[in-house]
Amino acid sequence: MRSELRTVRTGGVPTVVDLTGECEEFVRGEGDGLLQVFVPHATAGLAIIETGSGSDDDLLAQLDELLPRDDRWRHRHGSAGHGRDHVLPAFVPPHATVPVLGGRLQLGTWQRICLVDPNRDNPQRQVRLSFLRG
Repeated sequence: MRSELRTVRTGGVPTVVDLTGECEEFVRGEGDGLLQVFVPHATAGLAIIETGSGSDDDLLAQLDELLPRDDRWRHRHGSAGHGRDHVLPAFVPPHATVPVLGGRLQLGTWQRICLVDPNRDNPQRQVRLSFLRG
C-alpha cells in the first residue's frame, strides 16, 4: 500500500474543499485498486458530492440546520457552538473509498471527493491518501 499525508488549508470559516484533483494525481498510473481517503480529525469529514452548482453551499446550510451552532452542546471548548463540530463525523464520515481502474478514479459524472470542515478553530487540515493495489 502507498500512503501520503497531505495538508489542506481550509481557513477560518466552514468550508467544502474539493480534493478530487489531488486524488486523481495520487492514483494516476497506479493500475487497479482502491483509493482510501481519510481525515484524521474529530471535527471534519469527507463527502462525495457535486460541487460548483451550489451543492457544497447547500450541504453547509443543511449542517447548520441539522447541527446548529449554539450553546446546546455539552462539549464546550473552542468557539461558540464548537460541540456541534465534534458530532459532524457521525453524519459526514471521516473516510471515503473509491475504486480505481487503470489509474483512474471511478467516480460518476458529477461526483467530487470533498473535505467538509465546519470548524472555525482550525485553519489547516490533514488528509491521508492511501492506494491499495488490486
